[in-house]
Amino acid sequence: MSGTAAPISTPAHKPAPPMVAFHRTELSQILKVYGRMVAAGEWRDYAIDHAREQAVFSIYRRMGEVPMFRVTKTPKLARRQGAYAVVSAQGIILKRGHDLETVLRVFDKKRHLSVVGD
Repeated sequence: MSGTAAPISTPAHKPAPPMVAFHRTELSQILKVYGRMVAAGEWRDYAIDHAREQAVFSIYRRMGEVPMFRVTKTPKLARRQGAYAVVSAQGIILKRGHDLETVLRVFDKKRHLSVVGD
């Protein structure tokens, strides 16, 4: 046996694929709407998920339920329909667009008040 050892090969570590995440300004816009709806007693909890293709801000009425709404960011769709969308619990896209602030206006529906006669 000779004194030279065979080089040890280590498996090449691939860097983790980049994750899609909400930028600080995007999160600020979402949390502004979220805070308003919590104050109104409509929403109570949220969750944020980041993946390779999409970031999701899920909105819940009660903890442990299916999310009422999901605000999604899908950069792949930025050139087509727009990277941002608001999706209902049934999977219906309520609003989609290129500008997050515009998409979040779907939650600005005014409640109509009526005067009850004497």
